[in-house]
Amino acid sequence: MNANEELIQKFYTAFQNKDGQTMVSLYHPEIQFEDPAFGKLTGKEAGAMWLMLLERSQNLTIRFSNIKANDTEGSANWEADYSFSKTGRLVQNKIQAKFTFKDGKIIQHKDQFSMWKWLGMAMGPIGYLLGWWPALGNKVKKEAITGLQLYMKRKRM
Repeated sequence: MNANEELIQKFYTAFQNKDGQTMVSLYHPEIQFEDPAFGKLTGKEAGAMWLMLLERSQNLTIRFSNIKANDTEGSANWEADYSFSKTGRLVQNKIQAKFTFKDGKIIQHKDQFSMWKWLGMAMGPIGYLLGWWPALGNKVKKEAITGLQLYMKRKRM
């Protein structure tokens, strides 16, 4: 396993252990994160998102596999099982992650998953029926960003 594969492994092992501080420490200060739920986050926002998610998680289980990396980029597959806080519904999200590295840290991290499938699991029948509609995805993203901003303000980040 090369250094960047070890970096990804350490990131997801910390995630499994609900160790947000270690996760944040593996991010470059200029980190750029992106996923369908939060959109694009940079710098402290990206780290704060993981801290917030871990703090709010009740029954989070993380699995990861297929870690690959070279000197500049890498990838992994990971799965998250948890209850969505707003509905209590069980979510089993399968994510493909891509990474770019700089100075021994993760500088870009992009998670990809089906927002339609996620909405269906998180919100039930209404999510399955309307999950394809961009307005619903945008509403979820806006709520996620607002929640993150409030969290960062409360934690004085």
